[in-house]
Amino acid sequence: CYKYLQRIKNYQMTELGLKGIHVSCLFNLHNYPEGLTATQLCNLCCEDKATISRTVADLREKGYIEPSAGKSYRAVLRLSEAGEAVAKQMEPMIESWVSAGGEGLTDEQREVFYQCLNMIAENLKEKLEQ
Repeated sequence: CYKYLQRIKNYQMTELGLKGIHVSCLFNLHNYPEGLTATQLCNLCCEDKATISRTVADLREKGYIEPSAGKSYRAVLRLSEAGEAVAKQMEPMIESWVSAGGEGLTDEQREVFYQCLNMIAENLKEKLEQ
């Protein structure tokens, strides 16, 4: 599933001149209008600091994000007007793929799936923290 999602992101975003990692950053910044630090983006996007640093620099260059102050790694990043416009363009694309991925599932199956997935994630998190 992860590989398919990566390929979908890359395929869909080439229309907007973006890469898959850009989607993750823009999506998360759109969902946190108060802004996020690069460290928080690393955690939310499950990417390393170097990848996020390059992505943030690229998105800043494109005018999609702006730091609250300076170039510090701790600066809070927010979407610019252009970034917000791109994020809004991405929403229907994302919704379309999410709907397609869950096609044929009943509401009950979907609920059980997410309960199981959350349990697996929590188990892995606890194991990692040990």
